[in-house]
Amino acid sequence: MKVSQKIYKAPKKISFNNQNKKKLIGTMGLLLVLVMAASLCIGAYFIDPREVFQILRHKLWGVPVPNGMAGTIVWDIRLTRILLAVTVGAALASSGAVYQGIFRNPLIEPYILGVSSGAAFGAALAILFEFPYSLQLLAFFFGMLAVTATYSVARMNGETPLVTLILSGVIISSLFSAMVSIFQYIGTEEQLRRLVFWLMGGLYQATWSDIKTILPVVAVGVLLLWMNAWKLNVLSLGETEAKTLGIHTERTKAVLMVTATAITAISVSLTGIIGWVGLMLPHAARLIVGPDHRFLIPLAAIMGSIFLVVCDTLARTISTGEVPIGIITAILGAPYLLFLLRRRSNYMGG
Repeated sequence: MKVSQKIYKAPKKISFNNQNKKKLIGTMGLLLVLVMAASLCIGAYFIDPREVFQILRHKLWGVPVPNGMAGTIVWDIRLTRILLAVTVGAALASSGAVYQGIFRNPLIEPYILGVSSGAAFGAALAILFEFPYSLQLLAFFFGMLAVTATYSVARMNGETPLVTLILSGVIISSLFSAMVSIFQYIGTEEQLRRLVFWLMGGLYQATWSDIKTILPVVAVGVLLLWMNAWKLNVLSLGETEAKTLGIHTERTKAVLMVTATAITAISVSLTGIIGWVGLMLPHAARLIVGPDHRFLIPLAAIMGSIFLVVCDTLARTISTGEVPIGIITAILGAPYLLFLLRRRSNYMGG
């Protein structure tokens, strides 16, 4: 009697050479433009693509346009949200790719060192006590402060062990989360509603002033991360190997983490906490182009932008009211993580 046994095979990886990887990144960039164009038309009030084109011509080159209301919707509401989604998606996804490379763990996300908990504490301060500073400024400051505290706690004898850094991030995050919970307990109903809605994340308050603030910062930050991609490739081999090859590991980790944290903090300060982007998209990009961060970082940034534009479009169209975008990203992200876990389980033999 023969006993049949199911044999699990390793999943086949998509293989691209460097030239094809460049073409793929260009194709994804074109897809991003198409998604942005479609998002300008889609909403509770559908606008014909030809009318959208006329509105853009009017705003950019002064060509007359007949419908003033449609112009306001396209230029002042939808376009600002789309540009903010593109910028924040690129920031979170590229930061996630860098953190996953540094920690050599595909399940690491940009919030691992406490930036989201610190930003939430800053937002809670601004909402409950009405400080003379803006909510965005306090959220950014305390987000950076939380990561600085994490790094300071983890640093020992001139070095920062990765495991200790993660544990320090958990401790600092728990501390700030506890303080946010206290604020939720003592706040009024109106304050609690504002805070909870901010914690869920959203692009509904996007303005051209926000775009002018965040776009250059994120652009410079992502460019700096990409310029250090080759060092990150070496660092991903292990700190011992990186030191052998002449890389100053502590300085390289500090530059990469400060840059990734800064663009993450400014993103969170403007949009609230948006989960899964920095975890899911870098992992998906790594499955496509492999661990070479010269291609991984730009592809993850573009995929993060596409994903967040799609999620924001869903958030403002699937209901008569505004659905927090954090809910949409969680609904789409959780099944993806389950798929990855199931896939890895099959690969390991069930």
